[in-house]
Amino acid sequence: MDIDLATEPLGYGTDGHPVFLREIWPSAADIEAAMASSLKPEIFQRLYTGFADQNPKWNAIQATTGTVYQWNPDSTYIQLPPFFDGFSPAPRDIVEIHGARPLGIFGDSVTTDHISPAGAIMADSPAGRFLTAQGVSPADFNSYGSRRGNDRVMTRGTFANVRIKNLMVPGSEGGVTLINGQSAAIFDAATEYQKSGTPTLILGGEDYGMGSSRDWAAKGTSLLGVRAVITKSFERIHRSNLVGMGVLPCTFLHKADYDRVKGLADASFDLLGISNDLKPGQQAILRAHPAGGLPAFDIPVVVRIDTPVEIDYYRAGGILPYVLAQILA
Repeated sequence: MDIDLATEPLGYGTDGHPVFLREIWPSAADIEAAMASSLKPEIFQRLYTGFADQNPKWNAIQATTGTVYQWNPDSTYIQLPPFFDGFSPAPRDIVEIHGARPLGIFGDSVTTDHISPAGAIMADSPAGRFLTAQGVSPADFNSYGSRRGNDRVMTRGTFANVRIKNLMVPGSEGGVTLINGQSAAIFDAATEYQKSGTPTLILGGEDYGMGSSRDWAAKGTSLLGVRAVITKSFERIHRSNLVGMGVLPCTFLHKADYDRVKGLADASFDLLGISNDLKPGQQAILRAHPAGGLPAFDIPVVVRIDTPVEIDYYRAGGILPYVLAQILA
C-alpha cells in the first residue's frame, strides 16, 4: 500500500541496480504469444479426454445416475425442500386472516441472526433434538450455517437464537413462546398451530429484520406457517424477502399502536380489508381480540407490498412458485 509502483523499485538486482515493475511487466506482444502457444484444441483434448479413467478415486465415489438429482432421505445436510409442495400455476386468492395467534412478539432491532441463527446448534433445541433422533451426536451437530441445505434443521432453528427475547414469555431468552397458557419452543408451537389449521403472525418493533440479508430468516418464517409479520418498521431486504416467501409484511400506521398489542400474548387477531384488489401500500385493519372477554379493538396498518409485481409474487405464494409458473407458461 505504501509503494508507488510507477516510480519506486520492486527491489534490487545482484548488481545493486533497482528493478522496476515496468522492466519485468510483459508486453502485449508477450502476452499474445503466450496465449497463442497455450490455447490450442489439442492441449484441451489431451488434458480432458478420458478424465474418468485418469482418476480412480473419483470413480470410486458412489453416485446415482439419471437426469435429476436423487435425494438421500437419510442426509442431515441436504434435503428436498417443500417450497413447491401443493404447487399450482394458478394465482391464489388474497384473503383476510381470521383467528390468528401470535407466535412471537418482539421488541426493536430484531436481526436476521435472531430470526435465523447461523451459529452452534444447542442439544436441547428443536434442531438439536431432531439431529439426535437422526443418530447425529452433539459433537457432530456443526452449525446452522453448515446445514442450511436441510429445511428440517433450518425451520426448527427459526427464532431459536439463544439471545432472542419473546415478550410473550417475559424474562426468558431463546426460541420460546406461549401456547394454551404454556411455554413451548416456537417450532413446537408452530407445528401444533399448523395441525389445527390456526394461522399465526409475528409482531415486532423498529427495524425488524436488520442485519445481513439472510434468506432463511424469511424461508423459516414461511415454513413455520406464519401468515403475516406486523412491525413498526422493516429492514428493506427482509421485507422484500418475506414477500418473496409468500408472507404478508405490514407496518403500524401509527407506531404507538404497537404498545397496545405488545402485551397481548393470549389474544387472537384478524387482518381485515385485504382481497384480490389489493393495491401497493394499501391500508388494512388489524383487529385484536384480547383474552378474558375484553372488547375487541381495531388498529390501522399499512400492507407493505410496495410494487405491483410484489402482488404477483404474493398471490403466487412467493417468488419461487411465481418463477416456476412463468416457466411452465
